[in-house]
Amino acid sequence: MQLRWILDAVDITIVAVSLYYLLLWLRGTQAVNLLRGLVLLAAIYLAARLLGLYTINWFFEKFAAVILVVLIIVFQPELRRTLEQLGRGGMLGRLGFVPVASSWFIRSLVRGIEALAEDRIGAIIVLERNTGLSDYLESGTRIDATLSAELLVSLFERHSPLHDGAVIVRGGRILAAGCLLPLSESKLLDKRLGTRHRAAVGLSELTDALAIVISETTGTLSLAENGYLTRFLTREMLEEKLFSLYREQYPKVEFRWPWQRKKR
Repeated sequence: MQLRWILDAVDITIVAVSLYYLLLWLRGTQAVNLLRGLVLLAAIYLAARLLGLYTINWFFEKFAAVILVVLIIVFQPELRRTLEQLGRGGMLGRLGFVPVASSWFIRSLVRGIEALAEDRIGAIIVLERNTGLSDYLESGTRIDATLSAELLVSLFERHSPLHDGAVIVRGGRILAAGCLLPLSESKLLDKRLGTRHRAAVGLSELTDALAIVISETTGTLSLAENGYLTRFLTREMLEEKLFSLYREQYPKVEFRWPWQRKKR
């Protein structure tokens, strides 16, 4: 009997840990938005069962198999990516320590942006927040290096093959360069704005990421957030914004396990 209790405890622990890491993985992808929709559908189904709404129950029971097939098709990119990472042994690495941005990182980032602006080198620098950017990382070239002003400038140097794409930053590391971003179709944007600005706004419409844009023609700084573009930023304004952002998201300068993130 005692052995049975031990086995049950181990069984429950394994399932709980697996579900936790599954949710943690989904948090790093855009599939988390689809997951919210599934939770809503499940809530509607349970409510229909409790209230005796027979038509809704019949609909869910008849189309359960169809819904399952649709889910497999919709989640196919995430499932494929996960299986590939498991095969390479890369999944555990992603679920380890979460880097926390420091004041040194912010000053290095701003110094690199200032150098690019002075030389009028066009650039898009994306700062990942809660919404994962895995889909866009795959469109570029993996870097996975500690961010520095010198590295940032070299990636956007005019003769660099990665010059035209975006750099994606997570924590204090550059994950990838030369990444392709979706273009905004907003009619409110100034028609004189180029592809970089529209790509930055397009990404901010779909995710909660911050996208910093440096104009190639004027060297001006712009910041795209939540579908809005703020132009003509100074170094001081940008630095203040970044310090405010990372102070809110990561109040301590340290390495944390994923479950130690501040709840928003």
